[in-house]
Amino acid sequence: MHEPTPQALLATRQEGDALIVRLGGDWLIGAPGAPEAGEVALALEQSAARRLSIEDGGIRRWDSALLLFLYQLQDDCHRRGVEFDCSALPSGVQRLLRLATAVAPSAQPHATAEPGILAQVGMSVLDLCGEAYAFIHFIGDTTLSALRFLKGKARYRPRDLWLLIQQCGPDALPIVTLISLLVGLILAYVGALQLAMFGAQIYVADLVAIGTVREMGAMMTAIIMAGRTGSAYAAQLGTMQVNEEIDALKTLGLSPMEFLVIPRMAALILMVPLLTLYADLVGIVGGGVASVALFDLTVLEYVHETQQALDMHDIFVGVFKAAVFGVLIATAGCLRGMQCKRSAQAVGEAATSAVVTAIVAIVISDALLTVLFTKLGI
Repeated sequence: MHEPTPQALLATRQEGDALIVRLGGDWLIGAPGAPEAGEVALALEQSAARRLSIEDGGIRRWDSALLLFLYQLQDDCHRRGVEFDCSALPSGVQRLLRLATAVAPSAQPHATAEPGILAQVGMSVLDLCGEAYAFIHFIGDTTLSALRFLKGKARYRPRDLWLLIQQCGPDALPIVTLISLLVGLILAYVGALQLAMFGAQIYVADLVAIGTVREMGAMMTAIIMAGRTGSAYAAQLGTMQVNEEIDALKTLGLSPMEFLVIPRMAALILMVPLLTLYADLVGIVGGGVASVALFDLTVLEYVHETQQALDMHDIFVGVFKAAVFGVLIATAGCLRGMQCKRSAQAVGEAATSAVVTAIVAIVISDALLTVLFTKLGI
């Protein structure tokens, strides 16, 4: 024989201003024909009772179905301002019902006043101190790893270094060529328009050669590499942080600075000066194209005037600036990548921050170096 299907029993009666609800039977989840709290709520509304009392009329088995039923009744009573009494129920049901209603709904957060100017200044100073500490710590680790690299004791894969050199150098030639050629054309065109007023178009070669070799070649190459390679380094290292690959390297006993950061910095520091020399040549060629095509100059005159205008001091200044820019780009990209938090959004923020940091550092260092070389007469 099959056991009868469990049934939940409910009966209501009114005594004065109280509505008595008598429960019995089996209150189990999934039981067919189980009473609903809405039935009692309707009876409570029709009776205009001021108190709802729950009685145990032979409850045999129960689970969360009974608790949910009682919770809904208690919530409805609170909204109507009706007293709810379940003291006649089994002690286990009462304890669980108290636990279910023990946590009050969270209050609406109060609008906090915005911090004052002094508080904002203080928080900015604390953030700046934190950034300075992180930067100094990174520079210290990088210096120690670089010394081990120079001594041949750093643990990294040489093929990774050669791959990074290829990505920083030969793979960047097309964009460096295009930008440098256009910058040389622009310098020649703008300069020749002004010099033509005095019949001195020949000095366009001086303007293009000196401006490109001392400033624009290194500057434009650095900005290109900051946007192309610095952001890539930050994104690569940031993704490794998200995927816990850097943690895995530490677990294996490998230094992330030696294995990941130093090869990237070495490749970029080596390639930026070489790309700058190439950009200088392309920029001078671009200036020559504009001068010969648009103004009354010959190729021989342009080449001769360029040779007369340039000397080794100018080339040294441009290459030295490029080396400094390479250090700044590599530091910014690797620093932001290693500081990246563990989320996809943080990877994008790290790449953006690396580009902004590198470009700001490039402009500031270029201004300082220009003033220094001017004071030294170089």
